[in-house]
Amino acid sequence: MNTFTIIFLAAVAFSYAVEFWLSSRQLAHVRAHRAEVPEAFRSSISLEAHQKAADYTVAKGSLGKIDRAVGVAVLLLFTLGGGIDWVAEFWMGLGLPLTLAGVGIILSTLLLMQLIDLPLSLYKTFVLEERFGFNRNTPKQYANDLLLQIGLTLAIGAPLLALILWVMGAVGPLWWVLAWAILQSFSILISWAFPTFIAPLFNKFTPLEDAGLRGRIEALMERCGFHSKGIFVMDGSRRSGHGNAYFTGIGSNKRIVFFDTLVNSLSHEELEAVLAHELGHFKRKHVLKMLLTSAVLSLGGLAVLGWLMGQNWFYEGLGVSIQSNATALLLFMLASPPFTLFLQPAMAHFQRRYEFEADDFASQHARSQDLVSALVKLYRDNASTLTPDPLYSAFHYSHPPAAVRIANLEAKAS
Repeated sequence: MNTFTIIFLAAVAFSYAVEFWLSSRQLAHVRAHRAEVPEAFRSSISLEAHQKAADYTVAKGSLGKIDRAVGVAVLLLFTLGGGIDWVAEFWMGLGLPLTLAGVGIILSTLLLMQLIDLPLSLYKTFVLEERFGFNRNTPKQYANDLLLQIGLTLAIGAPLLALILWVMGAVGPLWWVLAWAILQSFSILISWAFPTFIAPLFNKFTPLEDAGLRGRIEALMERCGFHSKGIFVMDGSRRSGHGNAYFTGIGSNKRIVFFDTLVNSLSHEELEAVLAHELGHFKRKHVLKMLLTSAVLSLGGLAVLGWLMGQNWFYEGLGVSIQSNATALLLFMLASPPFTLFLQPAMAHFQRRYEFEADDFASQHARSQDLVSALVKLYRDNASTLTPDPLYSAFHYSHPPAAVRIANLEAKAS
């Protein structure tokens, strides 16, 4: 057995064991605190809502365990099991140019993996989410979304992938520098185009009609020095009962978006406080920092790939006999997550710190009490657990646990 095969299997086993252990801790911790609402929330969250959140968290976590097990099986099937070799042999046998065959190898492998994952996705949407009252989707809408996603992948992703594969084969040893520049430029372009050209393909965006709320929000943006191309309400209720708010786009194409479910459940003061939090991310340059971090990590990853694609043991150790730019890129995409597990808690730590900074910003430009009451409603309406396992949340949560976040805001208010 190839030495790298042993290393790969050890990394997969270790990452799966860590995730299984953390998930088991989370489920046990949530179950153990199901019978009683935490003291800080007893006046605002009923026992019934708290228990619904606990049951929802446990149900999602249990499904997540199955999903991770299936993911490991699929990874091994397509690598050491010979799946990638089978797909590559099919496309290479068609006599196409190497770049086009490479695009076919990568996209068809990813499509096959998505099809394998489809039953779990359907179960989550139409059984789990339905059981807890969140699903608003229909089979027809689900199928339309899936086909549209595949269509966009072919229309946008295929040409980009073809360009990257061509660069890998034509530029020379430092191809990864040019490929990185292309990917970063594409990322910026998509960020600019998403609110205007892509998002409307999936949802309807209506300008905010409530004059009182719009005036309050415009005054907040003026105080914060934020300029937007519009304030929109998205029909999120078409698919889900969950609520959210965000701003999207870059440059002059920025938009503020509220889910209609959120607008219907929060007061004007609470919506203003939620938006102040989102603006805090912008004003504290969190989006830019995350983009720069992603750019540095992707540059490092492409540099590593540039070295690995010239090593025979890389292909042989992962069960692939057909060595090409496409199989190298595909193997790197599939095999790197187990080796980068250590990055997950580090990234989550910085994201939680950014959330605290955005909350602090919001408390300076809106009332902390309004943000607290908005968050409590969001926890309740989205069935978010109030009692996560500390270690699990430290590893996985991009937002601080509810009790910690509320305590921080109440301290600001006092």
